Amino acid sequence: MKTPILPWRLAGCAAASGLALSLTLGSSALQAGVFRDVLASVGLAKPSPPPPPPPGSGLPRQGFACCNLHFDKDWINDGNYAKFPLIPAGTPIEVQSYGKNRAFVKVEGKQMLLGHDYGRDQETLDQWVNKIVVSDDPRARIANYPQAVQEAIRAGKLTLGMTREQAIVAVGYPMTSENGPLESSTWKMWRSTHGEYDLNFGPDGGITSITGDDEAVGQMVYKPAP
Repeated sequence: MKTPILPWRLAGCAAASGLALSLTLGSSALQAGVFRDVLASVGLAKPSPPPPPPPGSGLPRQGFACCNLHFDKDWINDGNYAKFPLIPAGTPIEVQSYGKNRAFVKVEGKQMLLGHDYGRDQETLDQWVNKIVVSDDPRARIANYPQAVQEAIRAGKLTLGMTREQAIVAVGYPMTSENGPLESSTWKMWRSTHGEYDLNFGPDGGITSITGDDEAVGQMVYKPAP
């Protein structure tokens, strides 16, 4: 006659088996980690990258306006409508803290806000702010542009032949909510909420034409003083 196996004994066996399996797996994972670290130490494998810092962890941060920015009272948004007053490219900006879809900044001692109004589905607030406030002063680069391009940038306007980089410095980034990659042949831009114009780039990367709303185009094309 066989001795019955009591339920509590079955549970105990299962628990013991589970513990043994856990220890085995834990030991294997530990050994794999040690093995990976040894390989990394002799250059045969890359160590696991550290986790990225949380957004805003490096604040306050000193930087410069990537490009000509436009503001309405204390608000600078990713529409960057050119009808508003201009903050020149290279202006020192301190990014102080983040709020909901906005960053609190100081522009030449004045408290202002960077408002992420349109491109929230395409990029994070942190990504957008890091595009707008850059670590390297762009004025040194601007000084190497052709004279006509420099004059257009100072006026916050555009001229035929400008590269994509020069166009960004002059009027800011195209809105990510309305545009594809920066390599696209056409950028949709706005002088105001209704003043749309398009920048059309040729194979060499320069602006070949500026089309769209006649009034917006007329306002955005640089006309040298006679």
